[in-house]
Amino acid sequence: MAHIDYYFSTLSPFTYLAGLELEEIAARHEATITYKPLDIMALFMRTGGTAPKDRHPNRQVYRAQDLERTAKRLGVDFKLKPAHWPTNGAPASYAIIAAQRAGGGDLGKLTHSILRACWAEDRNIADDDVVRGCLEAAGFDASLADSGLLTGAETYAANLEEAVTHGAFGSPFYIATDTDQRFWGRDRLEDLDLHLAGKL
Repeated sequence: MAHIDYYFSTLSPFTYLAGLELEEIAARHEATITYKPLDIMALFMRTGGTAPKDRHPNRQVYRAQDLERTAKRLGVDFKLKPAHWPTNGAPASYAIIAAQRAGGGDLGKLTHSILRACWAEDRNIADDDVVRGCLEAAGFDASLADSGLLTGAETYAANLEEAVTHGAFGSPFYIATDTDQRFWGRDRLEDLDLHLAGKL
């Protein structure tokens, strides 16, 4: 059975725009997914990237246009300048880690609802009540937002180290672990789909 390591940031607009396509691809190929939220700014620093605010103005303008075009093409709600961004993405990441460990709910739905809260609903994903609501909506116990904080922090840090070791450098980033094929960005999900089908 194929397996995908999914490295992502709960603050990434490109990860939000990827929606639930990864989960659909995995279901189609009976592949499993390990969700690995991480600190994207630390990943940028470790792998030669630059924070969006520090990029050349040409790159900043293109990024904004590309995000808005993509959201329009996909027909999804999107706010280029949400009310609570940047914010602390760690609490939501810890909740995803705790939910993955606990099981019993829909991890893809949880992850997407957190991203949607930030990028479409102007909610602060550093707020415990927002995280609890996302957990409940995805079928998890809301108390996971308050439990396992130490384990969550340790796993969050470990995910960053694994990302660097295994070749990730952005979000979303997908690695088919049995073949070490790496796919960066929502626009490479089609390639991941073809790869899992044995066509690429």
